[in-house]
Amino acid sequence: YSLRVRVYPHQVLRENKQATGAGADRVSQGMRCAFGKNVGTAARVTKNQKVITIQTSPAHFAAAKDALRKANCKLPTTSSIVVDRGHEHLKGLV
Repeated sequence: YSLRVRVYPHQVLRENKQATGAGADRVSQGMRCAFGKNVGTAARVTKNQKVITIQTSPAHFAAAKDALRKANCKLPTTSSIVVDRGHEHLKGLV
């Protein structure tokens, strides 16, 4: 099989934490140096963009589809599994 992850989380998510409570105005810098700290990364994905592609033989189609289903559960968005090529080889397997 050949598995390709087509998107990578290059975008860095940042957060400028604000102090709250009594005396926060003495401790806080406000909006000075408000660039923030790294809190995570994200990938910009458009609608109908391919995220993961797998090339496999018809004999291993079920295992590849199950692997994509498990990977889908770990992504924070809804997605679907689409067969681009080889529909004629999967008549009895789908």
